[in-house]
Amino acid sequence: MGTVNQQILSSICVTGIVSALIVQSASAEVVQPQSSVSQNITRRELRKGTVNQAQLLSQVPNSPTLVQVTGVEATPTEQGVEVILQTTQGQQLQITNRSADNNFIADIPNAQLRLPSSDGFIFRSEKPIEGITEITVTNLDANTIRVIVIGEAGLPTAELFDSDEGLIFGFTPVVSSAQTPQLPAEPETETQTEQSSTPDQPIELVVTGQQDGYSVPNATTATRTDTPLRDIPQSIQVVPRQVLEDRQVIRASDALRNVSGVQRGNTVGGISEVFNIRGFQQFGGNLRDGFRENFSLVETANLERIEVLKGPASLLYGNLDPGGIINYVTKQPLSEPFYAVGLQAGSFGLVRPTLDLSGPLNPERTLLYRLNVAYERGGNFRNFDTEVERFSISPVVSWKISDRTDVTFEFEYLNDQRPFDRGLVAIGTGVANIPFDRALGELDDSSERTNLFAGYRLEHRFNDNWKLRNRFRFSYEDFTLANADPSRLNEETGELSRDFIISDSEARTFALQTDLIGKFVTGSVEHTLLFGVDLSWDTREGAVLFAEAPSINIFNPVYGIAPLPPRDQFPFNFPNRTETNSFGIFLQDQITLAENLKLLVGGRFDNINQTTLTSEQESQAFSPRAGIVYQPIEPISLYASFSRSFQPNTRTRVDGSLLEPVRGTQYEVGVRGEFLNGRLITNLAAYEITRSNLAITDPDNPRFAIPSGEQRSRGIELDVTGQILPGWNIIASYAYTDARVTRDNNLQPGNLLEGVPFNSASLWSTYEIQTGDLQGLGFGLGLFYVGERQGDLNNSFQVPSYVRTDASVFYRRNNWRVGINVNNLFNVDYIEATQRRDRIDPGAPFTVRGTLSVEF
Repeated sequence: MGTVNQQILSSICVTGIVSALIVQSASAEVVQPQSSVSQNITRRELRKGTVNQAQLLSQVPNSPTLVQVTGVEATPTEQGVEVILQTTQGQQLQITNRSADNNFIADIPNAQLRLPSSDGFIFRSEKPIEGITEITVTNLDANTIRVIVIGEAGLPTAELFDSDEGLIFGFTPVVSSAQTPQLPAEPETETQTEQSSTPDQPIELVVTGQQDGYSVPNATTATRTDTPLRDIPQSIQVVPRQVLEDRQVIRASDALRNVSGVQRGNTVGGISEVFNIRGFQQFGGNLRDGFRENFSLVETANLERIEVLKGPASLLYGNLDPGGIINYVTKQPLSEPFYAVGLQAGSFGLVRPTLDLSGPLNPERTLLYRLNVAYERGGNFRNFDTEVERFSISPVVSWKISDRTDVTFEFEYLNDQRPFDRGLVAIGTGVANIPFDRALGELDDSSERTNLFAGYRLEHRFNDNWKLRNRFRFSYEDFTLANADPSRLNEETGELSRDFIISDSEARTFALQTDLIGKFVTGSVEHTLLFGVDLSWDTREGAVLFAEAPSINIFNPVYGIAPLPPRDQFPFNFPNRTETNSFGIFLQDQITLAENLKLLVGGRFDNINQTTLTSEQESQAFSPRAGIVYQPIEPISLYASFSRSFQPNTRTRVDGSLLEPVRGTQYEVGVRGEFLNGRLITNLAAYEITRSNLAITDPDNPRFAIPSGEQRSRGIELDVTGQILPGWNIIASYAYTDARVTRDNNLQPGNLLEGVPFNSASLWSTYEIQTGDLQGLGFGLGLFYVGERQGDLNNSFQVPSYVRTDASVFYRRNNWRVGINVNNLFNVDYIEATQRRDRIDPGAPFTVRGTLSVEF
């Protein structure tokens, strides 16, 4: 096994070195950009054309909020051509010059192109005038617009104008002796004349735009490239930062209530966030910025948004569950100074201050940073003596090495201490009728988890069409717990037997991802090609100690009868160690056959080697994916897709051979709509997922297994997100999920999967007054419905349905915000999650949380 580890580590080192050498070689051929220096440019200078290109494209203050450009026009003028980027509300923009050769190139960060056309993410005008070959305006990534103007005989001269319409570029081509530009005789408008006579004064380039709010047009999780949601042939939902702020979310599980088909899964004693997605519980982990991580309680203070990809995602991320994957996207550095402090305080002694700082570290703005800090204490409604206490700090530094090469360094430290809480128990066919805050362990049951993340993200752009990404992350986790764990319940007397448990574990993960992304054309067909290699080395080791604990009566509990024994007095000690080495290689092609017809095809090969203290196994799998998107009219996308997933199987046959990997297969069809100029996004999907090769007991040899178990999930999902009217935002969902056992010799075929309701729905909506004396005052209302669920795979008990009501009132003025959020307004008793008869997690009662935040 040591040889395998050395091979993996050698591969990681070689891949990183080769990537760095490629980037260094390519960067040596790139002309370094001129440093950008802020200038005061007057309107008179702009109109007289006396400002050179470096001045015109100097950096000016920008806002960290996203601006939507909803229209682009290219209009010939006497001097050449004007390109107008049309918007609707005031917002500052930064413009960065990346021109080279005959190509005028300007990048506009914190902006997104959203055009009301069949392809709302690109504007192209060929030969608008003599001397200009082509004008292109497109989304460079999720947060940047790129303007490219190609001159025939040389680099066009550029002027920049402010306007009520938006941002105006004026281009004058370099004309050779054989060329004469077409000059339509158009008189200057009254506005232009007025600008010409304006006295010299600094000009602030204010471009009107629309804050992104609840609707997010692009996502990276579904394709590992920045792709408009309307072009993705698979259901993907995004919970943006604005929703997290409006709901004052502390745990990610609260935010994910707003996503169809997502239910809380095994909480592992209240210390983890595991979810059921489309009926199947996750076992392969979540993603954090595209890297696999464990199920620890994610720190939301550092989140920019949450992306949920429904269905198999093994093509891009390897061994995963077939229901879907959750990707937590973190905040990144901003180019302008940004400082925010916040304080949350509320029920059950909750206190949670936060700090968010960002900005440049040098005058050239090539070094940027972001720092998020959060501390949390209290907030747990269960009657343990152990308090919740939590601290996290996450610095990020990005370095623009050149105009084509960027690198970002990331680090996070998180320490979380809280009770280890197995929750309630079942009696008969329902949940025991005891107070929801009653602990059934000992009052001093506790857990502590420490997480460290460190890594880098390197990107080099060879040109506008090809780029290389190399990313590395090291993860470390140290976890301990000590508790009295429930075991067997005498349902007649209420006496619950228990075991004392001490568990210690450490985990270390090294992960490396290398992607090559290229855009090219074959005839009239456009391609976005993604080739990737993933490597990871994961080691987990620890021990679990058991000892008999005093029983407790669930109706009349008495705590502290016997203390937790010293470690050396535990009679049972079970050490464990697992090493998992993974290698994956994949290819994906996003093909544009026509403006309204797109294909996605790809495949991945994975090899996974797992070693424990007693066994070793190796698994291989090929995971394909294919989909098609047809857009019959501008706002509508019809799609269909097929995808597969895999997970290694840990059981063996009677002959000692390993079972084949568990496979997931999904068929999905759907329709996605973007209405109200892209402000309102809807997605309706129907799917069927089959999970096969599940290990079940060999009827002839009960100590061994055969791969013939099968489970199936079918459903329909609807998600609606966006802005209905100015100030009125909504995020809503509905899911019908039929998830059941279809083949198993231990369970009754037809049994429903645990914790999965047939019907669930959610609604969260806010309205903020836009004008008048009450401007900035807002209200929010949330309704969350979960239908009846089976409590375990045997379907021996049921968890009743519930409707939870949340509400908020807030006031926002200038740079500060104050608000009150109420969760479970009517104090209903409900079950958050269920796994088996002695692991049932109750939901929190009526809870109030006040917030105050200030930005500088």
